[in-house]
Amino acid sequence: MIEALRSDEIVNKIGGRFKLCALIQRRLREITVDGARPLVDREGRTDLEIVIQEIVQDKITSRWVGATDDSSPTGPGWPLKAE
Repeated sequence: MIEALRSDEIVNKIGGRFKLCALIQRRLREITVDGARPLVDREGRTDLEIVIQEIVQDKITSRWVGATDDSSPTGPGWPLKAE
């Protein structure tokens, strides 16, 4: 599943390598530190592979929240949105 990172398809889906990296880091933190449940079956995969699979299957997306947008409790940035 990590081979998906070599494809430009996943990079273009998120909107760039920086956004993809930020999305992966945030979701990994949610799973490993915050104890969030994966949105796909684990099936013996690592947490990183699970996050990549969630992105490939459009289970999570990123949405930019501006500094003046009060809709996100986490403030400005790329909060995760589970689909």
